[in-house]
Amino acid sequence: MQIFYAPDIESTCVLPEEESGHCVRVMRMTEGDVIMITDGKGKFYQAAITNAHPKHCQVEITSSWQPEKPWDNYIHVAVAPTKNMERMEWFAEKSTEIGIDEITCLNCRFSERKEVKAARLEKILVSAMKQSQKASLPKLNEMTDFKTFVRKPFDGRKFIAHCEKGEKPLIKSVYHAGENALVLIGPEGDFSPEEIRMAEENGFEPISLGKSRLRTETAALAACLTIHVLNQ
Repeated sequence: MQIFYAPDIESTCVLPEEESGHCVRVMRMTEGDVIMITDGKGKFYQAAITNAHPKHCQVEITSSWQPEKPWDNYIHVAVAPTKNMERMEWFAEKSTEIGIDEITCLNCRFSERKEVKAARLEKILVSAMKQSQKASLPKLNEMTDFKTFVRKPFDGRKFIAHCEKGEKPLIKSVYHAGENALVLIGPEGDFSPEEIRMAEENGFEPISLGKSRLRTETAALAACLTIHVLNQ
């Protein structure tokens, strides 16, 4: 069944304009048809259409439920956006399908991109959430300066994946199932030595994602997937 996204559905019983248009104009749904809705906050709703308006489709909620979250821990990936935004969008889509709680765009010394269109990424997250039939929308943070970000508290293990020489155990060797995880992924030019030092001083553990040298978006997705596999 097609899933629609309406963050305020419980209080308004109205689909947002874009979702209303898709429901009425594209899917050709009308009064009496039953649809499934998610609020992106962990709940699903079954509802019947009462007014098939293409801009503000009204519904009557008939039932709601909160499915069990597919993973028990909290996964946060902070990544320096790529110059080609299609690659960053690919990561946002695929990590949502796999399962991620929070994404932060990092502004690093060697970042290729200093600004991101959060609205565009948000739409991709919503689409991926619906396609993968999840009830929770990942939190998306706008561009944050690296120095500011690494000083923020996090309730869990903190890792930094970089390409500099030194002791860097595989993430599977240091991460334990059930732990919340925050992973830093740098730009194509990697983190600067100063950034690596600053991260380690703030409790981030250096890790390796394997022997292959990965693109930024591939490394970010690999980190997310590895944590999921280790929690199986």
